[in-house]
Amino acid sequence: MTDTTLALLAFVPLVLAGVLLIGFRVAARTAMPVVFVVTALIGLFAWEMTFNRVLASTLQGLILTVSILWIIFGAILLLNTLKHSGGITAIRKGFSGISPDRRVQAIIVAWLFGCFIEGASGFGTPAAVAAPLMVALGFPALAAVVVGMMIQSTPVSFGAVGTPIVVGVTGGINREAITERLAADGATWTEYFRLIAGEVAIVHGIVGILMPLIMVVIMVRFFGANRSWREGLSIAPFAIFAGVCFVVPYMLAGVLLGPEFPSMIGAMVGLAIVVPAARRGFLIPSDTWDFPESTSWPDEWIGKLVIKTEDVVGKTPITTLMGWVPYVLLAIFLVASRTIEPLKAALTSLSVGWSNILGEAGVSGSIEPLYLPGGILLMVVLVTAVLHRMRAGELKAAFGESTRTIFGAGFVLIFTIPMVRILINSGVNAADLVSMPVAMAQLVADGVGGVYPFFAPAVGALGAFIAGSNTVSNLMLAEFQFNVAEALGVSTAFMVALQAVGAAAGNMIAIHNVVAASATVGLLGREGITIRKTILPTIYYLVFTGLIALTAFYVIGVSDPLLRAG
Repeated sequence: MTDTTLALLAFVPLVLAGVLLIGFRVAARTAMPVVFVVTALIGLFAWEMTFNRVLASTLQGLILTVSILWIIFGAILLLNTLKHSGGITAIRKGFSGISPDRRVQAIIVAWLFGCFIEGASGFGTPAAVAAPLMVALGFPALAAVVVGMMIQSTPVSFGAVGTPIVVGVTGGINREAITERLAADGATWTEYFRLIAGEVAIVHGIVGILMPLIMVVIMVRFFGANRSWREGLSIAPFAIFAGVCFVVPYMLAGVLLGPEFPSMIGAMVGLAIVVPAARRGFLIPSDTWDFPESTSWPDEWIGKLVIKTEDVVGKTPITTLMGWVPYVLLAIFLVASRTIEPLKAALTSLSVGWSNILGEAGVSGSIEPLYLPGGILLMVVLVTAVLHRMRAGELKAAFGESTRTIFGAGFVLIFTIPMVRILINSGVNAADLVSMPVAMAQLVADGVGGVYPFFAPAVGALGAFIAGSNTVSNLMLAEFQFNVAEALGVSTAFMVALQAVGAAAGNMIAIHNVVAASATVGLLGREGITIRKTILPTIYYLVFTGLIALTAFYVIGVSDPLLRAG
């Protein structure tokens, strides 16, 4: 087969997933086993992977699946614990004190609080935490998932204390060779790396300033009684204000401090400014928007997670502050676990894994149950049970409900993530072919020539769509993006930054992220509906970023130490 034919064949699993999920509205539990089998067959017969490597990749995917299910379980368990303790009722009352407007609630809970959780933890945790919280506040389950997925954009490149940049970019390009070239011109790797991080922050800041508005407009348009764009746009001044309050400190942190804290700092400053402003009605329109009566919601909006006021009848009321304490503790514990080295070492000391699975070099997987957000969430649950004076029976009920919810997600993910690992690990084969994701990226690059920078973010998004991870997309494709920049004679640092930004945007449509978020609210089987809505902000993000790329390269002439060194 020709390289073009092989590259087109590599696209087949993604196209098939899109056609089944979005075109035919097939549930992921039916579509993804089919996609997995097709991917394995392409790996075996077109890429000439050994059966042993396909099997090892599948086992690696199953290990990763357990890690993700652990996070989902923790997020659901915390929500159910708060349901039985009365915490959710208290949080509901607290939000009515800030604003009864659902648009304002979405901006504060999903965007600002979600961005903080992303910065502290990453790996899909924000949607898993924010979606069930919004359901508890009275949002339809489908609206909560769609809004929750849109968090997976601007803050993602600096999620998990900067992991997509610190691990993904550093591990995805040839640091040693770049360092040598920089040293020959009197520059350093640190200077080059900080330039990439700063450029990622600036591009995200420019594009992300409108994300709170886009998030609200999509929510109002698809889940309002009037299905009106205008009702969403009427809150534009407040939404843009919230965007500015997040992205300004976010960009400054990215440029001045590096990749570890932009998302957390942006969210903390944003919350400190936006919440008091909302209480005073600053820039909030006179009309108060809400969802239609729940009795009129279509079945596809409704998940299996139901939070009823009568669940806590007879309990001593909990104050709003005490209701929020578990989420504050979650944020503190997550940050501490990622930044305090002795604590991090203690939590990571418990690890169960398998290196070089079935003898396949580089195919490994491990689970760190205490360090993963699932472990942190479980710790918060236990503290909450004490603080909220829960009875043993109430905690047992929360565990039982959470366990039942997790089984549906498990079935879908045991096919989705192994499929991803086969694609990523396909670079080792008897035919000496590059991996399938790289082959797809090369086809895009070869087909568009000098305007490639416009499509560079889309290549990053493709990697994230496949892997469900900004970090993994950067690991797979950063070197490829670097090489294309050198061939075009443009800034390699900025091209790698575009890769990171695009990969962040791709998380909004990543299949297994959608499955994970859907599982937390009992909405499995409707993943295609979610993707059809989140693809709109994804297109916005990629087009806007692509235009910035063309302007930066061909109008401004952005440079870096390697380009200046010639």
